[in-house]
Parts: sequence; C-alpha cells; structure tokens
Amino acid sequence: MDKKELAGFLRRRRELLTPADVGLPTGARRRTPGLRRHEVAQLAGMSPDYYIRLEQARGPQPSPQMLTALSRALRLGIDERDHLFHLAGHHSPPAFAADDHVSPGLLRLLDALTELPAQVVSDLGEVLAQNRMAVALLGEQTAYTGLARSFIYRWFTQSATRALYPGEGHEHQSRVQVADLRAAVALRPRDPQAAKLVGALRAASSEFDDLWERHDVAVRRSDRKRIVHPAVGIVSIDCEVLATARQDQRLLVFTPRPGSDAVGQLELLRVIGHQNLTAPDPSATPPDPIPHSGDQR
Repeated sequence: MDKKELAGFLRRRRELLTPADVGLPTGARRRTPGLRRHEVAQLAGMSPDYYIRLEQARGPQPSPQMLTALSRALRLGIDERDHLFHLAGHHSPPAFAADDHVSPGLLRLLDALTELPAQVVSDLGEVLAQNRMAVALLGEQTAYTGLARSFIYRWFTQSATRALYPGEGHEHQSRVQVADLRAAVALRPRDPQAAKLVGALRAASSEFDDLWERHDVAVRRSDRKRIVHPAVGIVSIDCEVLATARQDQRLLVFTPRPGSDAVGQLELLRVIGHQNLTAPDPSATPPDPIPHSGDQR
C-alpha cells in the first residue's frame, strides 16, 4: 500500500468533482474546488474520519469492497479504478469478469433522475447504486453482503423482502426472477459467482428449485410493479429496464402513469424524506428492506 500516492490520488479526484456531478445540491459558495471530504464519505458509505485519514496518508489499508465504493463515489473510470486498487495494495478486479464497477456515465444518468426512483442492478440481482428517490421508495438496498447482496437470493430466503410486494403478486415475481436469472447465468458460462448463487438457492428454497427445473427463460425489459410502502401505501408503478452492452448491469427506472395515484405518492415521498439503513452484519439476518425514514443517497 502506497499511502502517500493513494492520498494524493484521492484528493485530486475529489477536487475534480462538483456536487452536481454526483447529484448533490450545490449549497453555499465553496472556498475550495471539488467535493468536501464528508461528501465523498457519504457517497461511499464510510465514516468521514476514515476517509480523512486516507487522504492524510495515515489510514489503514482499505478493503476491496471499500475501494469499489470509493470508485463509485469518485466516478472513476476502469483504468482509474484499477489504479486505485494498485495504490491500496490490492489486485484490480479481473477484466474478463462481471464486477461491481458502475461506469461514470451510468452514474451521471442515475444522478440526473432526481424526480424518479432509479437504481443500477447487476444481472445477478445485486443493487449497485441507487438515487435518493429509489431509497425513499424501496429502502437502502446496497448494504448487504455475501449471498444476501442478491435481491433474488433474499426473495427466496427472506420473508421480509417479500413484504415489498402484496402477497397476490408473489408467484409472478418468483417466476420472473428465476426466468431472468437463467438468462443471466447463460451469459456467464463457468462463472463461479453465478454457479454459487444458483447452488445456494436450490439448496435453500424448494420453490426456487422447482421453478429452476422448468427452464423458463425471459430477460426483464419492463414490468408493472405494486410496491408496499409503510408511509404511502401500495404504489403501482412501471419499471423500465435499460441494459448495458455487456448485459451485466441494468438501469431500472420507476415511472408513474400520468394521472395515477402513484404520481401523488412519489411527490409525498419527496416531501417526507428518504429511507435509511445501516450496513448489516454479514453473519446476521439482513434487515427489513423498508427501513425507517432518514436521509441517505
């Protein structure tokens, strides 16, 4: 780990960003260029003190997961992301495998969608980034670890996750999730991450195992969802899916139909605040996906 070079790289990348680049309000005039340290820490989901110590070349070695979060927060490209990993003393993620890195362009698009809930999801169901409205509607979905990072895994193993949808829609959601996962796995031949997820699901859920044996395949490109929210009730909303060229990441945008109740419900969500979750303990049962109100990106 090259602490001095890492500190300089982080500081310079931070200074090149503006609040508008990452979807934050500009606020009062700033004395120095770029983002503030606490804003980077907020975007990366780490404590401001920890980030400050990294910029001062006196912090401990960050984990690969923390470096991935910093890469997103600082809007790093692939080469910059790899350089960050090398400075921190880690190997960069394999170039041939799907990973958690979200392109700066996709993140800018996500940040620009300030009026609509939107999130970036991997083909294995892992939520990689959310805007504020997505957190308000669905709760913080990026803090899970291990197999629970996949919404598909939580859907078949966590009853709290199913509380996001009314019971009459559970059978449909199960079929859609499995058919979409089978399409994704086909594009990941001999991928250990995909194989591990499918194996764990087949062992943990007889429902998943039965659906997997049907060999249904259907890539999700759009959907109509009914989402249960504790403050505004059931929100009926359309979900449009925009996939990357590699098909390994998707931008999900939730849009209300003009004149529907969902228009007013989303307006109310913008007023009453945003959902908030702390990162769950990897060894513990993941928390309820619809948390109490707070303020988090």
